[in-house]
Amino acid sequence: SHIMSEYVRMTDTERDQIDQDAQVFMRTCADAIYQLRTEAHKGVQSAQVKEHRTAVLDFIEDYLKRVCRLYSEQRAIRVKRVIDKKRL
Repeated sequence: SHIMSEYVRMTDTERDQIDQDAQVFMRTCADAIYQLRTEAHKGVQSAQVKEHRTAVLDFIEDYLKRVCRLYSEQRAIRVKRVIDKKRL
């Protein structure tokens, strides 16, 4: 408990700001992946290069989806805690 007392807890306003920033960041990443996907094959003749770029973009997109899912789970826990506190 002594160690925990040294840390300042975040306010709900700070948590809300982090949530908002995270959502903006995830949307920005999704948009960037989309733009990369549209630009990836322009001027490329090699099927192997096209396949490689597609695979890399698929991997990045999948990673972003997993990050978004983890974020959603964490946010759901936060919302549940807020609801539980209000019930008390």
